[in-house]
Amino acid sequence: MKKLTSIITNKYFLAGGFFVVWMLFFDQRDFFQQRERNAELKKLEATKEYYLNEINKTQQELNDIQSNPAALEKFARERYLMKKDGEDIFIIEDSLETK
Repeated sequence: MKKLTSIITNKYFLAGGFFVVWMLFFDQRDFFQQRERNAELKKLEATKEYYLNEINKTQQELNDIQSNPAALEKFARERYLMKKDGEDIFIIEDSLETK
């Protein structure tokens, strides 16, 4: 018991314990904020990856539209509902109501 008391009251042990407690709970960059920031960073990196993939798909679609007249016609018909002379377009909308 005497040895345990002398270890606990040791000034280096007390200073080290104080330092650990300070760094875990009171510091500007404490442990819990670092965990939150790492989680947010992972979310942002996933979002970045998603947008980079979307940019690549859009760039590929743009290259296809610029080089292939059939793809340009398909894009214009689907996106802007363009038609040739004498054609009729029927638009069917699916209206599902959620309650």
